[in-house]
Amino acid sequence: MSQDHERQRRVSTVLMVGVVALLVLAMCSGCSTVVSVTARFPEPPGKLATQCCPDLQKLKDDSRLSDVSRTVTINYSTYYECAVKVDTWQEWYNIQKIIFEGAGK
Repeated sequence: MSQDHERQRRVSTVLMVGVVALLVLAMCSGCSTVVSVTARFPEPPGKLATQCCPDLQKLKDDSRLSDVSRTVTINYSTYYECAVKVDTWQEWYNIQKIIFEGAGK
C-alpha cells in the first residue's frame, strides 16, 4: 500500500503543478494583449466659448456728442467682454492641450 500511496502522491503533485502552470500561463497571456486607445481632444465648454463676438456699433454721419459718448461706452464694454471671453477660451485651450499631450507619456 505504501507504494500505491507514494505513486498517488506523485501523480497528485504533478497534476497540481500542471494546473498551477496552466493558470500562470493563462494570466500571462491575458496581459499581453494590446488594445489601441485613441485619445480625443475634449469638447469646448458650452456654446458661449465658441460664439463670435458681436460687431461694434458704428456712428451715423449726423451723430451728436451724446450719441458718440453712448456708442463709445457700448463699444468699450462689448470689446472688454469679448476680450475676457477670448482670454478665457485661450487659457482653457492651453490647459487642455498640456493635459492632452501629457496623457500619452
